[in-house]
Amino acid sequence: MKHMEQPKWRFTGTNGDFELKDPERSSFLYFPLVNEAGMMSSVTPKLHGMATAGHNSFLTAPVSVEDLHQSRTGRNFWVHIEGLGVWSAAGDSARQNALAYTPQADRCELEAGLLWHRVTRTSGEYPLKAEITSFVPGGAGKVELMKVVLTNTGADEQLVTPTAAVPLYARSADDLRDHRHVTSLLNRIYTSEFGVEVQPALSFDERGHRVNQASYAVLGADETGAPPVGLFPVQEEFTGEGGSLDWPEAAVRNLPPSMNAAQSTGREGYEALGGLRFASALLQPGESRAYILVLAIGDGRIAVPEIMAGYGTAAAFDRLLEENKRFWAAKVDTLKFHTGSGDYDQWMKWVTLQPILRRLYGNSFLPYHDYGRGGRGWRDLWQDCLALLMMEPEDVRSLLLNNYAGVRIDGSNATIIGKEPGEFIADRNNIPRVWMDHGAWPLLTTMLYLNQSGDLGFLLEEQVYFRDAFMNRCQSRDASWSAAAGSILRTAEGEVYKGTVLEHIMLQHLVPFFNVGEHNNILLEGADWNDGLDMATRRGESVAFSAFYASNLYDLAELLAALKERSGVTTLRLAEELEWLLDSLTEAVDYNSVQAKRERLERYYAAAPNRVSGMKAELPLEQVAEDLRRKAEWMFGHLRKNEWVESGQGGGWFNGYYNNDGERVEGEFPGGVRMTLTGQVFPLLGHAASPEQVPAMIAAVERNLCDPRIGYRLNTDFGGIQQNLGRAFGFAYGHKENGAMFSHMTVMYANALYKRGYVREGYKVLDSLYRLSSDFATSRIYPGIPEYINEQGRGMYTYLTGSASWLLLTMVNEVFGVKGKLGDLLLQPKLVGEQFDSAGQASIQTLFAGHELEIVYKAAGSREYGEYQIHSVLLNGTVVTLQRVSEGVLIARGVLEALEAGRTHLLEVQFI
Repeated sequence: MKHMEQPKWRFTGTNGDFELKDPERSSFLYFPLVNEAGMMSSVTPKLHGMATAGHNSFLTAPVSVEDLHQSRTGRNFWVHIEGLGVWSAAGDSARQNALAYTPQADRCELEAGLLWHRVTRTSGEYPLKAEITSFVPGGAGKVELMKVVLTNTGADEQLVTPTAAVPLYARSADDLRDHRHVTSLLNRIYTSEFGVEVQPALSFDERGHRVNQASYAVLGADETGAPPVGLFPVQEEFTGEGGSLDWPEAAVRNLPPSMNAAQSTGREGYEALGGLRFASALLQPGESRAYILVLAIGDGRIAVPEIMAGYGTAAAFDRLLEENKRFWAAKVDTLKFHTGSGDYDQWMKWVTLQPILRRLYGNSFLPYHDYGRGGRGWRDLWQDCLALLMMEPEDVRSLLLNNYAGVRIDGSNATIIGKEPGEFIADRNNIPRVWMDHGAWPLLTTMLYLNQSGDLGFLLEEQVYFRDAFMNRCQSRDASWSAAAGSILRTAEGEVYKGTVLEHIMLQHLVPFFNVGEHNNILLEGADWNDGLDMATRRGESVAFSAFYASNLYDLAELLAALKERSGVTTLRLAEELEWLLDSLTEAVDYNSVQAKRERLERYYAAAPNRVSGMKAELPLEQVAEDLRRKAEWMFGHLRKNEWVESGQGGGWFNGYYNNDGERVEGEFPGGVRMTLTGQVFPLLGHAASPEQVPAMIAAVERNLCDPRIGYRLNTDFGGIQQNLGRAFGFAYGHKENGAMFSHMTVMYANALYKRGYVREGYKVLDSLYRLSSDFATSRIYPGIPEYINEQGRGMYTYLTGSASWLLLTMVNEVFGVKGKLGDLLLQPKLVGEQFDSAGQASIQTLFAGHELEIVYKAAGSREYGEYQIHSVLLNGTVVTLQRVSEGVLIARGVLEALEAGRTHLLEVQFI
């Protein structure tokens, strides 16, 4: 499909602010507005979108991306111009939409920043201009603010009559098509001097209707704080018989309000409207008049006077907007990059913001994310912590410890995270299933924490286990469990059982090691990272994540050695049942035998049937470490020997999966090449791929998965649906999990290349992702990284993606080489020539050891990786004593901890 010519967005200033002309000429654009109090909004160039405090608390109707253009519901602001006609300041009238492709179309310009949104619209027919600014202020209020500034652009005075019109949905997303009219009968509409409020009588749920407490309001005032002169509280009375929200009779005919604002009269049983008529104003040429709208959600009746006193004037709006800008700037300024591209550095500000957005929105409440009921899943929890460790590390220790309470004694875990720390839910839909990759992520995140902090004592902290009716990795139910028993694992005597964090980690790896399919790889179960591979629960195997678990087992063995060396720990107290899985300490299992491994796992399940004895075994640390190392080495050998796919073009790659018929998924078939990027990333990311295999894997990826139009595809075209593998192959090829450029796996591929020393190749991958995302004429997205890029090059599912955390991790740890090594600062930069500025410098500002550090790399000679090395380091102008290691140079943690608090410290790193 050929797109219209469209100028790209352009950064203005240095803080991520950008502008875009004619934004409404691009479909599916939306912008997030949110605060930490729970207000979650989105807004489009025509002020569509939604405002909500949760799945059951939508102020405006929930929308998907198609609704942004098909629906007539939005935040509208009508202006009747005496003697001329009516105009929507939001650009959303039937007439303006009809004129979209004509010379009479409005001219529009977008400005936006962290996190504020402004659209300036100049009428193509009338002498009028509107500037509409939107943001969600910080603090405790669930409030969205709008300021509308009308300006007379003509040579004559104009009499204008403004009317705000925001439909109040005021209920749960479940009611959108289930009893939509019936739930409107619950509406209790209240009017006041400043606007319209709705508090439905009940929360409608046929399993048990409850008295509703939530309320929703649209309030307004002019720039001085003067209230509206009249109200339209009922939607059908505003639109009129035969009218619509984009051509409402009351606005088009400039009808008098159905209710005087001072009447404070209620209405019941109708769809509500925040319809606010402001006093007519005579605008002289060049004169402007401003109006403030407040969209508010309350836990009870809204305190209108207090709300309007805090938000309801132009002066208050402007002050709060500046506070909001400073707040979000401070959030992203904990991590800043300076490279040879100023645009890239500002683009990274938006990437830095994205993990925070996902923490606040979860995986819901934006138009593309029209699924779920809020909150995050298990995998999201751990991967989002990667970014938090770099940006907001203060509370991460307690957060990580709380997270381990979601692990079951069978090595699986709860899949949904509750609102409170340490609150877990088995599954949103009460479906008994296990994602086999879930056990691998906690160690990766914990290792990042340990390397940054040196806090090895964290491994010996104790935590409870999660328990529900599902046991043996959801293969059976515990008939003895009831909700009254609670969600915490207990001993046979009923005592709460706690194990160390280390025990939790080991359990999450030992159980999968034995939980193998007929090809001796770990069973795929419900799916792995790729949720679309969900139809191979019986015989499917994930070779890709077997490689991940194998590398984790090896790293865990190394971690135990460090624990002994640094802390003097020689024995580990573990649940006695775990001895069944630490087989080399008791009765060794033949790892080549699938049957023997399955039998050993069954013996463990029998020993720990959703409860434990409570007895602890005192095991020699060195023997435990050796058992883990033995398992890892066996897995490496197995994968390299049995899962390497030889290519007819030379070289090869790793098979990633087996399907539900027990067939190898990847290879060169008569119908074409079948290959997944995931299958290569995890052997590369860890230790499974041998050094000799790496060049062949890279060549295979370039040959089979690299598409210059859309980047690195998640997989080749398998040619039709794969009922024996997963729903992903029901998607059209080139979309989402079936062959799109999936940002998460692409960034992880780049990370793996950097780790393996293939820096130029890694840079190529990251650069392609940036160029694809920032090419607005094709991607049609605002700055940031999307979840994926489809076959047309359009960015999809913007803002809420775990790939942002991985991109930050890759930039900090690999590109700029700022990483911890059990508490010490390791500098191992892998910058290439393009990433230095004209003066030969590149810098990063980040947190480490409780201090803000600005690390400036200065290249005196070559700027190409492999041709420079660190010569010296100055800390605030003083030479630092360095320890040179194979990875780079180490700066002792004590040097950094002794620094003065409350300021940014400068590390100047000189290359030769």
